[in-house]
Amino acid sequence: MDELQYGTRDKRGNYTPNEPAGTAPLFVFPPQPAALLRWLPHYFLPYNALFFLSALAWWAWVIPPVEVMQTLQWGWVLRLFAINAVAVFLWYGAFELHLYIRRAQGTRFKYNAKFPADAPSNVFWFKSQNIDNFARGMLSGVPIWTGIQVLVLWAFANGYAPWLSWSDNWLWLAFLCLIVPVIHEFHFFCIHRLIHTPFLYKWVHSVHHNSINPSPWSSLSMHPVEHLLYLATMAYHLVIPSHPLIALYQLHVAGFGAVPGHVGFDKVELTDETALDSHAYIHYLHHKYFEVNYGDGLIPIDKWLGTFHDGSKDGDARMKARYAAKKARLNAKEDAA
Repeated sequence: MDELQYGTRDKRGNYTPNEPAGTAPLFVFPPQPAALLRWLPHYFLPYNALFFLSALAWWAWVIPPVEVMQTLQWGWVLRLFAINAVAVFLWYGAFELHLYIRRAQGTRFKYNAKFPADAPSNVFWFKSQNIDNFARGMLSGVPIWTGIQVLVLWAFANGYAPWLSWSDNWLWLAFLCLIVPVIHEFHFFCIHRLIHTPFLYKWVHSVHHNSINPSPWSSLSMHPVEHLLYLATMAYHLVIPSHPLIALYQLHVAGFGAVPGHVGFDKVELTDETALDSHAYIHYLHHKYFEVNYGDGLIPIDKWLGTFHDGSKDGDARMKARYAAKKARLNAKEDAA
């Protein structure tokens, strides 16, 4: 595909799409019904539909019977861990293999023209972003992912969480399925903003931000504290009247859903003529500029708070003006002291 039909390259070879990043027409006033209807298929396809199907598969073939989950035993816990590890390896690894190891589409649609493997750095284990990101994801991310999963399922099985039946509560549960990505976005923004406070950024979130030029394995490359906070999105279903299947869907949206935002490409080519939009631009800009786009744009909280960057020159100007105002406030406080 000709990437220059959809964007431009700067002098450094970095790619910028023609269309500035935008937020979903979901929480806007006055309502925009026409825009909402045009956008609605993107809410489901392909990612959220795929993650719901993966949750269904876990519920049907992976999760043990209720009476087994009532007791914490190594057998079913380790089996669940092994399946989660294989699934993460295959899902994350498929994107990494195609885009970063085989480099099947070269740098077409790649925001940062460089590949992490070509830039060794001391901030990473073995000076390799790929090894570092993979190891952190598998050694910390998957165990914490599984631990949260096990505890929530155990709570459901023992009646510590409000488990509703589909037959009696199908309308509420269907609505809950629809808003799972919204719950994720709210949770992600809140914990993301929290870990950008100076102390937590230095000791926790900086691990993730070492990957300024993210790749798929960067998605789960975090400090264990961040893994715990991020994947705890599943715990909402301990207090919301829900169903374990929906709790699994919530976890999969967080765990598997982190990949699209970190692929580093605006489009993933499927054939010579077709490509899948990654929807990665908003979060790529966060990795590039750090203090913008704490959310992914489903809920326009960044717009409401003035931290949204759409990738345009106007976005740059707004960001610089905000930084200048922040610096002025800090200087004023120092002068007053």
